[in-house]
Amino acid sequence: MGVDVAALVDLLGEVRAWLARPDNDFSWSSFLDADAALVELDGLTALVRVEGRVPFALSVLFAPTGPIQEVALSSGWGDEFLTLAARFDAAASGEGPPA
Repeated sequence: MGVDVAALVDLLGEVRAWLARPDNDFSWSSFLDADAALVELDGLTALVRVEGRVPFALSVLFAPTGPIQEVALSSGWGDEFLTLAARFDAAASGEGPPA
């Protein structure tokens, strides 16, 4: 199966909202700050829309101990990240929502 572009774009919008929270701590991530995280995520989301594929850099952002998980863990939404990451994996692989 291919990438579920619509599901992936929706998910990335949700992740964007989490990353935009004013109380996030970016000190353990590779993101300089929230603005840098949002610019990077927005650029990758645009690539998904245009190319219909998952850029490698997006997979890195969602990897265990990747930048998004580092922000999530240090900002108190680590459990939510695990759910988002499972949904990312499902949408990126075209498998549908995780069970």
